[in-house]
Amino acid sequence: MNPLVSIIMGSTSDWGVMEEAANFLNEMQIPFEVNALSAHRTPEKVESFSRMVQQRGIRVIIAGAGMAAHLPGVIAAYTTLPVIGVPIKSSLAGLDAMLSIIQMPPGIPVATVGINAARNAAILATQIIALSDTNIAQRLISFKESLKDKVILANEELKKINYPYKVD
Repeated sequence: MNPLVSIIMGSTSDWGVMEEAANFLNEMQIPFEVNALSAHRTPEKVESFSRMVQQRGIRVIIAGAGMAAHLPGVIAAYTTLPVIGVPIKSSLAGLDAMLSIIQMPPGIPVATVGINAARNAAILATQIIALSDTNIAQRLISFKESLKDKVILANEELKKINYPYKVD
């Protein structure tokens, strides 16, 4: 089994957030890998990884980073693969990381999800892969249907709440 998605984080301390991406990819039965690479402490390893990643069969990269959050942009500078940035809340409520990731120069795009939203990054990666894989597309359709079912069930539960002046 070869990975289709690479989950990268600047430090293993980011795993608490990035694990949500791994959990979703696992649910969708999408092979993935996980690595810690630092744009600041191991820049040569980030460059090497980024230059070789497509040749290894990876289709999408999910890169989480906090604070200065250069990792997603540095990876995007060296590859033509889609890079999804996950700003990680570590200082300034994660706004510093978010701004670092979304403010990329022309020609070096990084898709960006919300602060600590690694699960959404995995869903976006799944959507990208589903464009060319009907099995994954079907699992994604089922997942989206389950979201609708959860809202319908939640609304039914709200109907059971009683107040003297609540009108059904």
